[in-house]
Amino acid sequence: MEKLIIDACPLCGSTHLKSVMTCTDFYASGEQFELHSCEDCGFVFTQGAPVEAAIGKYYETPDYISHTDTRKGVMNTVYHWVRSYMLGRKARLVVREAHRKTGRILDVGTGTGYFAHTMQKRGWQVEAVEKSAQAREFARENFELEVKPEAALKELTPGTFDVITLWHVMEHLEHLNETWECIRELLTEKGLLIVAVPNCSSYDAQRYGEYWGAYDVPRHLWHFTPATIQRLASSHGFIMANRHPMPFDAFYVSMLSEKHRGSSHSFLKGLYVGTLAWLSTLGRKERSSSMIYVFRKKK
Repeated sequence: MEKLIIDACPLCGSTHLKSVMTCTDFYASGEQFELHSCEDCGFVFTQGAPVEAAIGKYYETPDYISHTDTRKGVMNTVYHWVRSYMLGRKARLVVREAHRKTGRILDVGTGTGYFAHTMQKRGWQVEAVEKSAQAREFARENFELEVKPEAALKELTPGTFDVITLWHVMEHLEHLNETWECIRELLTEKGLLIVAVPNCSSYDAQRYGEYWGAYDVPRHLWHFTPATIQRLASSHGFIMANRHPMPFDAFYVSMLSEKHRGSSHSFLKGLYVGTLAWLSTLGRKERSSSMIYVFRKKK
């Protein structure tokens, strides 16, 4: 199996890289993968993950909820409750940050299509792309959404989208810098880019270490902090206009992390740690388990 070997930091180009942690794929394979860090800028990434053409089998598990929509187990039930609330919150955030009630929106990595469907119901012209054929079929059958495969991203017309969203998608994309360039081309001059990613400098990430659910190797290739994603955006001609914590993520991720550790009563223990994580973000939102970043093009 061909692996993605990173010899230079994708963020700053430095070759001063070091191994910082070994994590396990708790979902699909039980294999272990190393996390490396750039000694110059601090960017963290998964070393030796399968290349894009080979990684598909690591998503082929009924437990991978963004592609299967499973409701099996307490934690996935909680996920569905939270998602229902967050869909409305995300839609309102888009309207507020974009200063418009309708427009053209592109949802990259739409999964089973819930967010794209939400925006469509609110009157937006929606395009969506997703690499999982199973997830695209779910979106078509349940929401009548014609979601395009990921390759179609390069075929869309430049300068036509008022908003582009990536909800917990950027960390999965092998061609990181190329994707940022493509997105910049697709946005209008006053267009908005909204990116949600896990935060590996969060309270819960520091507490759980190698068991932190949001490392999710090898599916997550890149592990961002507020500083590293802002630097990445700047290198592609964006400025950060705003950022928002995702407080509920700490609860779900902590429950998952307790499960990875083999804890008894993982739901209750995760609830407790999630509460501590939430409290740690009061006044310090940069410690949130996941963050939403709002970017605009530099003038």
